[in-house]
Amino acid sequence: MDSIKLKRMLEERLQGKERSFSYDREKDELRIENVDTKKGITISLPGIVAKWKQHQEKAIDEVVYYVEEALAVMGTTPSLAQQEKRIFPVVRSTSFPKEAAEGMPFLMDDHTAETRIYYALDLGNTYRLIDESLMKKENWSADSIREMARFNLRSLSTEMKKDTVAGNVFYFLNTNDGYDASRLLNDKFLKDMSEQIAGEMTVSVPHGDVLLIGDIRNETGYDVLAQMTMSFFTNGHIPVTALSFLYEQGQLEPIFIMAKGRTKK
Repeated sequence: MDSIKLKRMLEERLQGKERSFSYDREKDELRIENVDTKKGITISLPGIVAKWKQHQEKAIDEVVYYVEEALAVMGTTPSLAQQEKRIFPVVRSTSFPKEAAEGMPFLMDDHTAETRIYYALDLGNTYRLIDESLMKKENWSADSIREMARFNLRSLSTEMKKDTVAGNVFYFLNTNDGYDASRLLNDKFLKDMSEQIAGEMTVSVPHGDVLLIGDIRNETGYDVLAQMTMSFFTNGHIPVTALSFLYEQGQLEPIFIMAKGRTKK
């Protein structure tokens, strides 16, 4: 599998009367647009090729599903009216775009050196990031959206799976509800988890659909954590950061994990 073969496969799976395709050979990106609205989505092909080598057709199926859902949302005009319980915060990397394709800024907040907070309206199978045009349309303030999003976040399940490796304990949250990484913003949840930790507590959000908490009790634990986060980071639909955070006294501190140790960023 290479980018050209992948491009052809995606064009076959996603073809439609109302869609056009354009390929940027230099950036190795494929863009799919609605021919009427000119709205669309751009996907980077090298990362999908890498996933295909591991997951074969499943990797293609996931991309097709993601594109179909995204294009469907672009063809609608959502409303925030009576949707208070469907607003949630989402965590993205600091390299994520700050505005929608139309140039309208998203509602967002700085978080850490590696992450930024955006806000989303849940639409069932997907969600729409809230931008200034949507806020003005409904006459909603940024503070009211932030408050609703944090309140709704606390209602989400925080049940985690547990694994022990080389004397270190790792907890995984992966519900695939679109907001797994968002649990990073649930202060009470992190505080409650910290009370169970015997060693050093780490928190990782390698991509949007996973949260990993580590109870690091020896140096080998950092090596294991680095391998886990990088694996998740390279295989996620929406990569956030391959770095982990130390959780100390309610604060998140990004760290570089090197062989047999770690350093703060």
